[in-house]
Amino acid sequence: MKTRELLDLGIPNGSSLKLANDAMANAALGGMPRDQLYETIKLLSASPEDYTDHKHFGSLAEAVIRDRANPLLMKQRSEPATYKQWGSDLEPESVQQMENACQLPISVRGALMPDAHLGYGLPIGGVLGTRDAVIPYAVGVDIACRMKLTVLDIPDSTIDNDDEQLINAINRETRFGIGASFRKGRDRRQHAVMDEDWSVSPVTQEFKDKAWKQLGTSGSGNHFVEFGKLKLDTKEFGLEKGTYLALLSHSGSRGTGAAVCNHYSKLARQQSPDLPNHLRHLAWLDLKSHEGQEYWEAMELMGKYAEANHACIHKHVAEHLGAEVLLDIENHHNFAWKEVHDGEEIIVHRKGATPAGEDAIGIIPGSMASATYIVRGLGNSESLNSAAHGAGRVMSRTKAKKSFKWKEVNKYLKERKVKLLSAGLDEVPMVYKDIHEVMNAQADLVEPLAIFQPRLVKMAPAGERPED
Repeated sequence: MKTRELLDLGIPNGSSLKLANDAMANAALGGMPRDQLYETIKLLSASPEDYTDHKHFGSLAEAVIRDRANPLLMKQRSEPATYKQWGSDLEPESVQQMENACQLPISVRGALMPDAHLGYGLPIGGVLGTRDAVIPYAVGVDIACRMKLTVLDIPDSTIDNDDEQLINAINRETRFGIGASFRKGRDRRQHAVMDEDWSVSPVTQEFKDKAWKQLGTSGSGNHFVEFGKLKLDTKEFGLEKGTYLALLSHSGSRGTGAAVCNHYSKLARQQSPDLPNHLRHLAWLDLKSHEGQEYWEAMELMGKYAEANHACIHKHVAEHLGAEVLLDIENHHNFAWKEVHDGEEIIVHRKGATPAGEDAIGIIPGSMASATYIVRGLGNSESLNSAAHGAGRVMSRTKAKKSFKWKEVNKYLKERKVKLLSAGLDEVPMVYKDIHEVMNAQADLVEPLAIFQPRLVKMAPAGERPED
């Protein structure tokens, strides 16, 4: 019997499926005809307790009873988990994705951030708490994508009067786009992350050399490295009130992180072939399973790798300029954390959402021509201690390319004193929400501490396929 036939007869996914074929093979060897095998499986599925002592099917009957008691193997909840939404102008598709996620039997509760928009499985800007399970697509393709801001001891007036040295530093010390890397041995970046155990997953082991080549680089899509001015209106972070030159970057775990996501998402879907179509991209891995533990370790490694990417970019840019670092701030999204909420340890997925526990420092960017907020988390339990991770898109990349011309965009950027080194039309400021409105919508989640205004911006050149 094929897997689909067994599922259609009501045999639950899990150990039951593995035992079913063995049980039928033994029964067939014992002389049971095929039509009787079919009928027996059908009756067993309806009343497994009547078959626990059966010579050939006793173990299967016990597995069916056990699997049906395991919420991780159910298709979906009878009543959805609850979630709270921030922002009133969210696209219906992203709201529906959040509601779909709350149907999962593993879901505890969720939250939807004001920058939310359509993603794979869980919407970008979606937060989901689950019990004993991790969802690869609720973490995302660009695992551990993060923000990092470095304040340098260079006068902020440099960006107005002598920006060539800043432009040269970005162009020389970073790489952008699909496949971007430091290929030559002498150019490769050095970081302790490459001494970690990359054998935790067959994927990380296979991609270790590629990851090393891409260490210190950024992907495509909305990833960037930029210089700008950080304004502190009060004394914060050990710095005096004033305006500082700062370097800001946004990128993640590159091709290796994407390979990890794709591999374990496929495994999760294979283990849940009976999930309804609208929940397929929300297939999960039991954290007690070998695959679940393997994914978790690979995800954690990708977190360290993404952090190392930023560390290399900022270190080499600062060294190129001969600058001293006055402050480093960073945080990440597209990750899953083990946290205690309502007295229970759960897995909190933040896909395009920033951790905002009490006093946690975060970075929430706008667009290439609008403010980035440095914030302090307020620890709002209703959002599972989360906040938006940016402004959020208002249109697709395809529509953006059809809607705008560089002539009008360049005029817009010039008015805001922004010099764009490279980017695609799909990342122009007009494709994003107003970051100030997003911040107003989450005033109960984070407290603004400082504002960074971009002035020199580098992103992947036009024509690059987005990685996120």
